[in-house]
Amino acid sequence: MCLNSCSSCVPEGNSSMETSHDEYLQTAEWLLSHTAHRPKVGVICGSGLGALADALKSQDSFSYTDIPHFPQSTVQGHAGRLVFGELGGKACVCMQGRFHMYEGHSLGKVTFPVRVFKLLGVETLIVTNAAGSLANSYKTGDIMIIKDHINVPGLAGLNPLIGPNDEKFGPRFPPMSGAYDKALRRMALDICKSRGYSQFVQEGVYCMVGGPNFETIAEARLLHKLGADAVGMSTAPEVVSASHCGLKVLGLSLITNRVTKDYEDTESVDHGKVLGVSKMRSETLQGLVSELVAQLDINGTTAE
Repeated sequence: MCLNSCSSCVPEGNSSMETSHDEYLQTAEWLLSHTAHRPKVGVICGSGLGALADALKSQDSFSYTDIPHFPQSTVQGHAGRLVFGELGGKACVCMQGRFHMYEGHSLGKVTFPVRVFKLLGVETLIVTNAAGSLANSYKTGDIMIIKDHINVPGLAGLNPLIGPNDEKFGPRFPPMSGAYDKALRRMALDICKSRGYSQFVQEGVYCMVGGPNFETIAEARLLHKLGADAVGMSTAPEVVSASHCGLKVLGLSLITNRVTKDYEDTESVDHGKVLGVSKMRSETLQGLVSELVAQLDINGTTAE
């Protein structure tokens, strides 16, 4: 196994270093020059969950097409806007639509906004996604607080940190054992309990696959045996980059469908159904995220 950063070891198009540090800086400086908001919290909205951004007050919003070096989102349910504003009395920046491997983006592009967030001054990142349930006890409409992930593309060598390491962001070999911040997870569980959400809130392991197809029955059975409670096509690369940058991360999965693990089961899933469940639970997620952000102090830790 080669631990060097030689070009022959880097899969073409998947190195984070396809983007120079200057390009990240140019994007951050452009954004800071176009808004007075100085966000400490970043939010990435998953499929159908863009209403979270609509809750921001005193908004400044920018289409991805207008932001220098920014990738473009092509998936239904992703508006493709970066929204600055206040949530729970805190300055936030919210991605109303994310980027995916299956759109043809390299992982460097998928995670580009995370490093821009770091340069904007963001300290806490909240990542949301729509996911299918593998755990037998989960129901459609449940919210899963992510305690860990299985990054299938990462295990196959598709990682946003491949290539020469940019020490300005983080170390060559960042640990992932604490990628999902324990204090933020505990805070989210406490908020859910106080709001009466406990009956549909879980805490579990998220698994990322490349997509865009949904999983076969054999694949679903394998992922479940590996310890995954829910599966989706995003999140892990962004969390890897966020951890590399030193950001605190909270991950939330909205369970939008049950993944079939039985050959006799005739139920199937489509993206339209996923968006429908997302719309149903968007207000609940908005309330959870809003209260959690309100309980953060300016440095991204719990307020006294």
